[in-house]
Amino acid sequence: MERKLPSFVAVFIIAFIAMEAAFVQSAKVGGSNYSPPPPLAATPDSSTCPATVDGRCSNVPIICPPECPFRKPTRNKINKGCYIDCTTCEATCKFRRANCDGYGSVCYDPRFVGGDGVMFYFHGATGSDFALVTDDEFQINAHFIGTRPQGRTRDFTWIQALSVMFDSHSLVLAAKRVAKWDNKVDSLIIRWDGENIEIPADGEAEWGITVDGVRRIIVERTDDTNSVRVTVTGLVEMDVRVTPIGDEENRVHKYQIPSGDVFAHLETQFKFKNLSDSVDGVLGQTYQPGYVSPVKVGVAMPMMGGEEHFKTPSLLSPLCKHCRFKGKTTKSEIAAISMVV
Repeated sequence: MERKLPSFVAVFIIAFIAMEAAFVQSAKVGGSNYSPPPPLAATPDSSTCPATVDGRCSNVPIICPPECPFRKPTRNKINKGCYIDCTTCEATCKFRRANCDGYGSVCYDPRFVGGDGVMFYFHGATGSDFALVTDDEFQINAHFIGTRPQGRTRDFTWIQALSVMFDSHSLVLAAKRVAKWDNKVDSLIIRWDGENIEIPADGEAEWGITVDGVRRIIVERTDDTNSVRVTVTGLVEMDVRVTPIGDEENRVHKYQIPSGDVFAHLETQFKFKNLSDSVDGVLGQTYQPGYVSPVKVGVAMPMMGGEEHFKTPSLLSPLCKHCRFKGKTTKSEIAAISMVV
């Protein structure tokens, strides 16, 4: 007489076989690079928006969604971070990298997208420094590198270093000069008040300091190498990435990059806090109320002039014809200059 399995045992076996089949199928779909989705966060990040005069989002608690439960994911290249916007009272998922088409971006050779949303180019000059943003409380300068192929009347330029100056402090971010690019090697230099700082590669992967008991400065990795997010509380947030000029890019644009240098440079997107109505600078002027861009919209390369208004004596100098920041020249100026030229 044939013995029958108890019904609950049969159900268990069928369920196990189905799970095994599903696992094999998912491995086939994903291939060798298949990575299962991150587990749901037990406690997603949240924030309560501060009180505002107009009442918008005042004291509204906002919780990160399941798609991006953390504001700072550990796998930056794969997972998006949660961005809490207290102007719209929403949490959205975004990669924590510079968006070269977004407001406040500075990328390529170099191409800007202003606070008014208008795209323009500002070429500056090789080996020179210009004030990108200058306001009452802080200033951001940029150091330009470049090359001029034979027969051209102007330089091709890129931004190789940035300085953020406020109070009597300075933070410098610069791309190292690199002969051959390897994205597994960190080519980003960071200096705080003239001293090199190292950003940990594990744990929180960030460096931070509080100055004068008030302002917090945080530099955190947003990739294993060559990509960071910088926050200076109350002033600015910056996503910065080091990138080279590739062979194909060099060929297409006819840059004629000399051998032994891939012209590593910075791609950056700025988000500003509490700008005054009188903010100025190559980029800063586009955040003035009622600003009307002088560039020719619709042409292939709308050019922004004003080099004579925004040129500074050095990367860490607050001086230019239109500069507003009255900060002190810091002791780190000579070190910063020698680093980037």
